[in-house]
Amino acid sequence: MSALDLVLLLPTLPLVSALSMLLLSRQWGRAVVRISTTAAAAAVAVAAVLMWLKLSGREGVVAIDGSWGSLLVDPLGLLMAAVIAVISFVVRVYSVRYMIEEPGYVRFFVLLDLMVAALFVMVLAGDLVTLLVAWHVIGIALYFLLGHDMRSVAAHRYGFWTFLTYRLGDLPLVLAAVLLHRAFDSWSLPTIFRLVREQPEMTTVGGLPLVEVVGLLVALAAFARSAQILLHTWLPYTMEGPTPVSVLMHAGIVNAGGFVINRFAPVFVYTDWVLHLVFVVGLVTALTGSVLMLTQNDVKKQLGYSTMGQMGFMTMQCGVGAFTLAIYHLIAHGLFKGTLFLGSGGVIKEARDHDGVPKDSMYTFVIEKQPQSPRYARIVMAMSTILVPLAVLGIVHVAVAPDVFEQQGAVVLLFFGWVTGAQLLLTAYRLPTRRPVHLVSVIVLSFTAVVVFYTLISHAFAEFLYPKGFQAQLYEAARIEASTLAVLIAVAAVVALAAVAVSGWAGLRDRNPERQSRANLQRQWRATGYGVLMRELYLAELYVASNRGLLAVSARLNTWLRWG
Repeated sequence: MSALDLVLLLPTLPLVSALSMLLLSRQWGRAVVRISTTAAAAAVAVAAVLMWLKLSGREGVVAIDGSWGSLLVDPLGLLMAAVIAVISFVVRVYSVRYMIEEPGYVRFFVLLDLMVAALFVMVLAGDLVTLLVAWHVIGIALYFLLGHDMRSVAAHRYGFWTFLTYRLGDLPLVLAAVLLHRAFDSWSLPTIFRLVREQPEMTTVGGLPLVEVVGLLVALAAFARSAQILLHTWLPYTMEGPTPVSVLMHAGIVNAGGFVINRFAPVFVYTDWVLHLVFVVGLVTALTGSVLMLTQNDVKKQLGYSTMGQMGFMTMQCGVGAFTLAIYHLIAHGLFKGTLFLGSGGVIKEARDHDGVPKDSMYTFVIEKQPQSPRYARIVMAMSTILVPLAVLGIVHVAVAPDVFEQQGAVVLLFFGWVTGAQLLLTAYRLPTRRPVHLVSVIVLSFTAVVVFYTLISHAFAEFLYPKGFQAQLYEAARIEASTLAVLIAVAAVVALAAVAVSGWAGLRDRNPERQSRANLQRQWRATGYGVLMRELYLAELYVASNRGLLAVSARLNTWLRWG
């Protein structure tokens, strides 16, 4: 069997599985779902063989060019297909027992197979029409999966909310496809990308630059699919659907935004301000999602906002030109977030069975957020918190890539890594432990191992996914003025250090009897801010009020114009 036949098997297996279950469900009953798990295992094997063929440099794994219905067999598509195959296999095996008591048991697996087939087609699509069809079918299949429980009003309500957001995200991508076809008279992605490289200055409607308009439209489509700020409200509220759907959505479907940006990387390499916009949106989304995640008292909603924050960081990586890092982040997030969702039910059951948590020192620190008394001089804590992560990041990256500091995008990501490491060390200093030096040493070694692995894998992905030198072109496209970058990093560093200082010593100052009035005022402000965050910045209420206002205005217009 040729590589071409193997590629065609990936979407064909789940489609055949769905059709077989529909035809045999009456004869086999619920045992028919074994077809789905078998097809999922076969898809994992096919994806593994294709990856081995590509890594070994075998001939035959090439682009399948055509007008409509073509598949593009490239490193990005094969890698994403392998991830989808593994995650979907785990989800289907998990669902066999988890969904056994639910009505529509076989229907759930049929929809799941259709979703997986659409995901395979999306990541392997070789032309714009195939990509758009798969992009649209994913939204439809997700709507039916989220509303699988016909008795749940909330599931259908938020499923429809997701459906509308996805349809909103479809429009920019459709418009981008129309503009590209109008400019180059081709639907084929390889052909379009080749012509973009040859004619990057081409204009479109109104004399606007084609690549920048298309880049902006693709970015907007990615924002809707990846739950970026203001388009994120559907993500935390879809937890009424079955847990296996949440796993597949948070581990795979929501990553479609990062994938489509990478798929159109040959277009983004000729944009600059579009990448800057992508960075800003990703940064705001990452901060907002992370903060909102910390204030939720529902496990699944916490995971939903965690996904929002991670998608923001992934988008931010694209904004600085680190497209290959975004793919690595996408895969890593999919694996660990899927694991968290699969284990969330056990965590909830454990909490219900053992609701009396003893208030020991660790409980006081983690739950009540009361810092422990420092055991070291503050200057020692401050200097080690600042310098140790900085030294680890600098040494590792210089050892792997001596020219790392010549890339602005790498510098920006190193800054965020430094902030994360500093926060980790500060937390370690405040943890109650009898062996503080041992604890800090373990944390530093773990942080170093993570940085080393992250750095090595990012370079390996850059070599595998794109031609040599293409990643440097993406970094160059995202470059800004050096003076502007220096000012932004300085401001961000001051804010980060201030936040670290406040989180480290505000609690001690609050307990100072000479500053009780100031402490009370601080507590009032904190309570107000916490309330706003608990209500998720009132964005959901704002959208509901806007909807009611539009309905009221339309009713008034109907009355005035005598339409109603």
